[in-house]
Amino acid sequence: MTQSPLARLEAAYASIAARVGAPSDTAIVLGSGLGHLADAVVNPTFIPYGEIAGFPVSTAPGHKGQLVIGDLFGRRTVLMQGRVHLYEGWAPQDVAHVIYLLGKLGPKRLIVTNAAGALNPDYRPGDVMLIEDHLNFTGLNPLTGPNDEAIGVRFPDLSRAYDPALQSVTIKAAEVAGVSLRRGIYVGVAGPSLETSAERRYYRATGADAVGMSTVLEVVAAAHIRLPVIGLSAITNEATGGPDQQPDTIEEVLANAAIAGKKIDAVLAKLLPQL
Repeated sequence: MTQSPLARLEAAYASIAARVGAPSDTAIVLGSGLGHLADAVVNPTFIPYGEIAGFPVSTAPGHKGQLVIGDLFGRRTVLMQGRVHLYEGWAPQDVAHVIYLLGKLGPKRLIVTNAAGALNPDYRPGDVMLIEDHLNFTGLNPLTGPNDEAIGVRFPDLSRAYDPALQSVTIKAAEVAGVSLRRGIYVGVAGPSLETSAERRYYRATGADAVGMSTVLEVVAAAHIRLPVIGLSAITNEATGGPDQQPDTIEEVLANAAIAGKKIDAVLAKLLPQL
């Protein structure tokens, strides 16, 4: 018999409860090429996803697939060093389950990061974009099906999916860090194939500034459990779909994610102490 979402969550938490220590203040999901931030965690505890009951395991390049719990920039933090994606074959409910478990560890906020292509022609690889809102073009929603009120409400509001007050604090932290933040709309797609040039032009026409294969379902799950969100995209490639559009490679994406990742590190070093 299939476990209910609540039973699955309780089993996952029970399997690691003795190892998580004090409640976390902040949760962070590290995207492609951004896992190095976990190296800055002081007195870390590492919990591989494979050791968590019923937990999906990361298979994407650059995703180690473990929780890292410890002190980061003065805050008790739990980091997902690697996420799970629809294109790996996981269901939307698996993506939500990950966020529900993070929520059980006590954080007051969730910071999601990702690698994204630039639909906006003003953006350049290596830029960082503060996500002000998103478009879900995956065609899926992790809340489809029966709802358990013990986890969250049936119809969570997403009109402010990315918390406006947290956005303001993040903008100020970036200024102090000397990092120029782009501010825009992220569109999430299922992948794993990269978008056609026509799709990229279409997404841009809908108002999106960057495109990626993650984040949107995680943010829906966070809204479900009323966990405020900050979103940051590492811009890794130009994806305008114009006549001079060049083919993309994973090597290019990861290299540019590392450049943008250093900027994200600098922002978080100033941001976390202010939260």
